[in-house]
Amino acid sequence: MNQIQVAVSSMIDTPAEAVYTILADYRNHHPHILPESYFSGLEVEEGGYGAGTVIRFNMEVLGNKQSYHSRVTEPEPGQVLVETDMLSGAVTTFTVTPGGEGRSRVTITTTVERRPGVKGLIEGLIAPPVLRRIYRQELQNLNRYAGAVQDAVFQNVQ
Repeated sequence: MNQIQVAVSSMIDTPAEAVYTILADYRNHHPHILPESYFSGLEVEEGGYGAGTVIRFNMEVLGNKQSYHSRVTEPEPGQVLVETDMLSGAVTTFTVTPGGEGRSRVTITTTVERRPGVKGLIEGLIAPPVLRRIYRQELQNLNRYAGAVQDAVFQNVQ
């Protein structure tokens, strides 16, 4: 298999339980952390929280707009959330672990199959740095958003 895999991690100044709740809540919280310059049109088709949720969204990178239709699973509820695109098979995983002193470590990892030929070669060179930039911004958004809403979110998870 010829895959492209990108992972970015960051410490978030909010407890893991609250951060996971933000990530898993596709109706009320997750849309607030998506970088608007890349993501648009997040729509929840089924569910809305964690496993069983089905979402549609658009992502535009370097002038190329792509639509995704993903199903969400929770292989480790409260710690690992996975979005799998039902068309391309692209997998994005959000892993949340306690970081000590009311903090958490969040890692966003995406794995996609590289297309064959020249297009695949170009994707392999361009996609990783672009996705890392997008995920760093998403994690910064998450840190800001979680800090602003953590008290309300944390009360709901206790």
